[in-house]
Amino acid sequence: MQSASEQSEEAERPAPPAPPEHAYPDHWEADVVLRDGGTARIRPITADDADRLVSFYEQVSDESKYYRFFAPYPRLSAKDVHRFTHHDFVDRVGLAATVGGEFIATVRYDRIDARGMPASAPADEAEVAFLVQDAHQGRGVASALLEHIAAVARERDIRRFAAEVLPANNKMIKVFTDAGYTQKRSFEDGSVRLHLDLEPTDRSLAVQRAREQRAEARSVQRLLTPRSVAVVGTGRAPGGVGRTVLRNLIETGFTGRVYAVNAALTDGPAELDGVPAHPSVGAIGEPVDLAIVAVPAERVPQVVADCGEHGVRGLVVLSAGYAESGPAGRDRQRELVRQARSYGMRIIGPNAFGIINTADDVRLNASLAPQMPAAGRIGLFAQSGAIGIALLAGLHRHGAGLSSFISAGNRADVSGNDFLQHWYDDPGTDVVLLYLESIGNPRKFTRLARRTAAVKPVVVVKGARHSGSAPPGHRVPVTRIPHATVSALLRQAGVIRVDTVTELVDAGLLLAAQPLPAGPRVAILGNSESLGLLTYDACLTEGLRPLRPLDLTTAAEPADFRDALAAALADETSDAVVVTAIPWVGENGATEFGDGEVLAAALREAVASAPAPKPVVVVHVEMGGLAEALAVATSTRPAPTGRAAAPGSRPATRRTDQAATPPGPYTVTPGPLAPDTQTPALAPDTQTPGALAPGSPAPEGPQTAAPTAPAVPATIPAYPAAERAVRALAEAVRYGQWRRQAAEPGRVPEYEDIDEGGAAALIEHALGGADDAGTDARGVTLDTGQAGELLARYGIDVLPTLPAPTPDDAVAAAARLGYPVALKTTAPHLRHRPDLGGVRLDLASEEQLRTAYAELTEVLGKPEELLPVVQAMVPRGVDTVVRSAIDPAVGAVLSFGLSGAASELLGDTAHRLVPATDRDVAELVRSLRTAPLLFGWRGSAPVDTPALEELLLRVSRLVDDHPEVVAVSLEPVVVAPRGLSVLGATVRLAPPPPRTDLGPRSLPSY
Repeated sequence: MQSASEQSEEAERPAPPAPPEHAYPDHWEADVVLRDGGTARIRPITADDADRLVSFYEQVSDESKYYRFFAPYPRLSAKDVHRFTHHDFVDRVGLAATVGGEFIATVRYDRIDARGMPASAPADEAEVAFLVQDAHQGRGVASALLEHIAAVARERDIRRFAAEVLPANNKMIKVFTDAGYTQKRSFEDGSVRLHLDLEPTDRSLAVQRAREQRAEARSVQRLLTPRSVAVVGTGRAPGGVGRTVLRNLIETGFTGRVYAVNAALTDGPAELDGVPAHPSVGAIGEPVDLAIVAVPAERVPQVVADCGEHGVRGLVVLSAGYAESGPAGRDRQRELVRQARSYGMRIIGPNAFGIINTADDVRLNASLAPQMPAAGRIGLFAQSGAIGIALLAGLHRHGAGLSSFISAGNRADVSGNDFLQHWYDDPGTDVVLLYLESIGNPRKFTRLARRTAAVKPVVVVKGARHSGSAPPGHRVPVTRIPHATVSALLRQAGVIRVDTVTELVDAGLLLAAQPLPAGPRVAILGNSESLGLLTYDACLTEGLRPLRPLDLTTAAEPADFRDALAAALADETSDAVVVTAIPWVGENGATEFGDGEVLAAALREAVASAPAPKPVVVVHVEMGGLAEALAVATSTRPAPTGRAAAPGSRPATRRTDQAATPPGPYTVTPGPLAPDTQTPALAPDTQTPGALAPGSPAPEGPQTAAPTAPAVPATIPAYPAAERAVRALAEAVRYGQWRRQAAEPGRVPEYEDIDEGGAAALIEHALGGADDAGTDARGVTLDTGQAGELLARYGIDVLPTLPAPTPDDAVAAAARLGYPVALKTTAPHLRHRPDLGGVRLDLASEEQLRTAYAELTEVLGKPEELLPVVQAMVPRGVDTVVRSAIDPAVGAVLSFGLSGAASELLGDTAHRLVPATDRDVAELVRSLRTAPLLFGWRGSAPVDTPALEELLLRVSRLVDDHPEVVAVSLEPVVVAPRGLSVLGATVRLAPPPPRTDLGPRSLPSY
């Protein structure tokens, strides 16, 4: 739409030739999450939208119309409607944000020339204008539309937007100025003139991601904190899914309103389990925030429409029969998502188990879990209902409490990424546990996990690792990289990656209960020498540095444990303590089981008197009395905050009724009990959730997460096996190390000799020639000369290789290169396999070269089969391999390993995401199991690791600067005590794959 001045000018402008209509760009359609957590659909405006546009405009206030047109403009003329609904999708584009199929906002651009007149390409500027319905202003609709119209403009080779805004229209000015684009601002003829460069900047990307985080976190918060819940599909008779969820909501004391919905209730007002029952959501007559859908799949569309038309904000779909059931179910699931999003609703499920929020002011158990978990500070997400049940039961047995629980089923809409956005700054959650069977957007997951791990631990167990495909019902991109590589990349992001559900619980208990260790030094004490040695061995296996175990002997009494633990906690030579305990033998030779409570009290006393927090874990064997004492209190219950919560946030205070949690045998609670309670009293040195306890590693970098409330003193997790306790402790040590290192993040060095522009020209020429030749669309592999030239632009020199199809050619090549030389085959079946005899080294004369040539061809085959080449000899060193490849799911990955069959068979290759920092490549080199070979193993000379790290950084820069470089392989790279030599290089180019993480915000498409 245009201002009044623009319209008057238009009459004087000569009409440009009408450009041809282009096909409808359906890839511009997107669902977005708005600032308040609701959703809207953004799509191009077409000629069929005339009636919608008129209806939309009628609902806009006169003030908004004035701001838009700079004059009173009560209605649109037929000419206006035609102009604003007919676009060529190149020079004139209009987008609309819709909810329920109706417009709530529009944006359009018109390409203009330097004089501001209508134009076509190559003009690269466009005028842009917005109009947002008053009822939807403040929801972030205009900001989302700006992101999408800017992406469309860049696709159409438009580089700048111009906008004219009245000075009083502060909201619209703020939309432009807050977007983060490079801009110029001027005041002309009573209006503000803005010019925006549309090239994404670091600031615009940061603004976009911050808005994404707030919106997605808010959408989850709306699901977890409803004021009213309707259970749709509640049967008349007890039993069944709907009736079970209704009972769970009531029995756990949900603080909001609860309604039952049963389509068969047509005889007027009714009740089920003491709550009002209605035939439909619309018949309730009151606002409903959340609907739990438990009807057969074929009836769900009717329920979704009923909910959408009556303002329901979110759905938890328990119904099965969707993508997990086959092709027809997948189609049904797609339509479910489309339908729900069209009404601005988000979905958990389908095929979900439900959601739980233990906050005292909510107490929501909208799930099939028969018992409400104890309130605590662990956030738990599970894609599988069965695994979710197992995790709830395991944490319950161990006395651990939860802040929230979600079992997402097929996670057609809301996923683990959304809950990471929520838990990142949730003051009630200190530890995040995730059971994932698939990762829908690995690139985004890694980014979110890294940010969340900077303020609180994120522990992940990945199911379906070896099936070769996603579980039924999960729509995810295919990844070519192996599971071990994905694990390495998650660890790079600070994720604590475990292999089993048991390890997930073990790690979660320790991280929720204890401060992070300051290092890998572990003190071991106990009354069993054998159990102490087992613990010692387990520490070495996990890469920890155990001190010599302190054997208190089987005659040790609880006071001896107390004194030994107090000494270990005060000892600055240890960073953590493992206490081992077995039943002790009485004077008459009988095994004593009844003193476990006394031992628990002794351990509490020692921890309470520690000068600084230090993690403590207990390994116990058949200590029945101790197991009973461990159930004194819920391990992760928070203390009262003593301050008001931030506006809009969930209060951190949580339910502490012990009736909700039967005694669990695996948690010792240090500190004395408060009078007349069964919960521990608070100590002055309480730990701050989401941060490190005093004396433990400092959190890294500037953080924006909201501060969280203090918790009760750390509890002591106990394990029935040394290996389990030490493995959990080792994960905490590695995570603490990652936090410390991330406090000083690495940098991507700048190299003055890099010729980025020259490399871009070479790539463009190579891809252009490939297109002209009709080469495979997957790309082109550069020949040896082209690869060397491209790499040289980034300061990577490849040793010259000369072909030797005959002995005389080999001799001529050696003469050019200078003796001594190497003769080797390049046939695919022999390439990089020196163990098969295809390489001859240190050939110092023509005679030796001819002899070696004859031997190769006699033993391995004809020259035309072997493809022999000659290279100059280089200083001896360690043969390594440097590679980079772009995976469609995770992006560019940098890999490093030692050359040879042994390393390949062992899978001893390390990986990091691109762009890699200097810290990343230093860790990359040292993370190999065979890394000692680089650092002087068994008396050999250490190699030049700084030169190796620089090579890795240069390869990372090349791939990051030029996404058309989809694969690089440098093999072998001989790293000598001084310098290195790249003996072979392969480079493959292809059109760059789309970067979904750099585009405008949008939900996964269906």
